[in-house]
Amino acid sequence: MSIRLPYSAKSICCASFGTVMAVLANYSAAADTGAESAIDKLVNDSKSQISFRYRYEGVDQDGFNEDANSNTVRTRLSWTSGTLNNFSAKIELDDVRSIGDDDYNSTANGNGQFPVVADPEGSELNQAYIQYSHKGFTAIAGRQGIKLDDQRFVGTVGWRQNEQTYDALRLKYKGKTTKFDYSYVDNVNRIFGPDGDKANLKGGSHLLNVNLDLSKGHKVTVFDYYLDFDKAAALSSNTYGLRYTGKFSPVNLTASYAKQSDAASNPISYDADYWLIDLSGKIGNIKWKLGQETLGSDNGVKAFNTPLATLHKFQGFADKFLSTPNGGIEDRYIGFGSKLSGIAFNITYHQLQSEHNSSDLGSEWDASAAYKFNKHLKGLIKYASYDADSHATDTNKIWVQFLFTL
Repeated sequence: MSIRLPYSAKSICCASFGTVMAVLANYSAAADTGAESAIDKLVNDSKSQISFRYRYEGVDQDGFNEDANSNTVRTRLSWTSGTLNNFSAKIELDDVRSIGDDDYNSTANGNGQFPVVADPEGSELNQAYIQYSHKGFTAIAGRQGIKLDDQRFVGTVGWRQNEQTYDALRLKYKGKTTKFDYSYVDNVNRIFGPDGDKANLKGGSHLLNVNLDLSKGHKVTVFDYYLDFDKAAALSSNTYGLRYTGKFSPVNLTASYAKQSDAASNPISYDADYWLIDLSGKIGNIKWKLGQETLGSDNGVKAFNTPLATLHKFQGFADKFLSTPNGGIEDRYIGFGSKLSGIAFNITYHQLQSEHNSSDLGSEWDASAAYKFNKHLKGLIKYASYDADSHATDTNKIWVQFLFTL
């Protein structure tokens, strides 16, 4: 199933912020000359925020004589206007800089002798949009972040210093038991920075997500994601399916199924399935989870893929499965977490094999510790150790991160 609008949203999505502000100002002045001016209203009720995110990332990967050692700082400046006649706007600027030696491959610095740390330098407009909200209905036009469900199919890749955002027209409605979310996406601004325009995914894609609240603690989501990319035809696909979340004290259940097939001008004709069964709960101060996620394959020729996902959340922190192998993936995982003296600890184990012929791909241990020093400063340490069998190479990664927000 595919959904196509009878008009182009590109002109709306790419409207300049200056034009938006001028329209709002004229509208307010015409409505009431004695009232506070539009610009005063938007500015006086606005909110601004600045944040600095420092990260060290070290990578020890078989096949490279040199380890990667990356020290980067992301500076983010955000401004959200006040609301005028149900309209508001947001602008967000990002700047990523390397500190010290560039002993890593950022995908843009030419240092191919090192393992990849995909945090290229540069400054760019991360978000810029106008929003209309009234009685449960919201329309957002412009560059924006889009996160759907757990970001398995659509997300912002917020882990990387350069975030993934969308040039889109998004329509949302929230009722008592129903949430409707539809986006027409003209361009996906990927994580490769301002010089990574060639890697952006341009085209006309449609994202439909409808959430139904069945009863307390039980929800069903129906979705259809039609992806059509001009210069990445092999990633064009149509994915539709169901997602269920429910609470059965003391166990929480998440289950999902999806079907994917080629779309638009994809040169490969294929059909592949997706399955997820995830159980979680808490015993005393210990949180636990276990499950299996399967990204299926069409006889080893082509596999289920999720190019818009926040992939770092899935199949392990080491990011060895950013592209699904043609044989597909079966990921069996178990994890535990707790909090001690304000430090949140988590550890997860993944056992990965191909869906097509059940060959061992590899296994991975992931661990993290997060601490909130105060309302302005957060710290995080993460570690990943991937042990390869038939996919990729042995890799160890460590991260030390601090986020300071004002």
